[in-house]
Amino acid sequence: MPEGPEIRRAADALARALEGRRIETVRFGKAKLSRYARSLSGYRVQQIETRGKAMLTHFEHGLTIYSHNQLYGIWKIIKGHTLPESGRSVRLLLQTESHSAILYSASDISVWPTEALTEHPFLAKVGPDIMAPELHWRDIAARLNEKRFVKRSVATLYLDQAFLAGNGNYLRSEILHDARINPRARPADLSRADIGRLARSTLTISRRSYDTGGITLTPRLAGALKKQGLKRSFRRFYVFGRADRPCFHCGEVIKREEIAGRRLYHCLQCQQAA
Repeated sequence: MPEGPEIRRAADALARALEGRRIETVRFGKAKLSRYARSLSGYRVQQIETRGKAMLTHFEHGLTIYSHNQLYGIWKIIKGHTLPESGRSVRLLLQTESHSAILYSASDISVWPTEALTEHPFLAKVGPDIMAPELHWRDIAARLNEKRFVKRSVATLYLDQAFLAGNGNYLRSEILHDARINPRARPADLSRADIGRLARSTLTISRRSYDTGGITLTPRLAGALKKQGLKRSFRRFYVFGRADRPCFHCGEVIKREEIAGRRLYHCLQCQQAA
């Protein structure tokens, strides 16, 4: 499933094509939504917003399209109105005078009055967007110390969208490794320095992934591995998907476990239990 950085990159691409422009054609893939096409056609897109893994397309007249890519959804933007051949189902089509924005395969789409979005069952529960530019590491540190989060393992916390919206499986492994935090540790078990390091790593790793298109390694390390001729899949992550391979920091073997129902990777040396 795409995580916060991937959704924000898609939103930024959509914004470049749609924001401030009049939508000439709107088409929904689900019949129950087709009645909204007329209500949205002819109006300008005011803003493309993300809330974690959800995307909000705000129109100037007070309506918003909510969409969540889930596992298989993907946006494609093309010049012109001739849609490319695809085996995927078109779930949403937005066309300006010059471009087409197509959402394929996603099934969680709805139209809301913008002022009523606080009542949306997903949006009402999510925490701050991990990709929000105004999010500061001190905000994350404060959330880690909140009563409702402080006694939960960080492995479960870093998949909980109520804690931070946009976190996901690869970010969880990479953030905890970068901060040298054992996945089973609870914020209550961590020192003030640990909390600060984890909060900073949360922003560093997620924003680096956004900047690089999905690479969490430092540019220096990623560049060195590229010079060695390694394929991109072998020079993306510190630990995620690297079970039984050596840690880039200490050489210890990376371990894979199932925690909170999802695969998690960590270094037995760098992330020792306290």
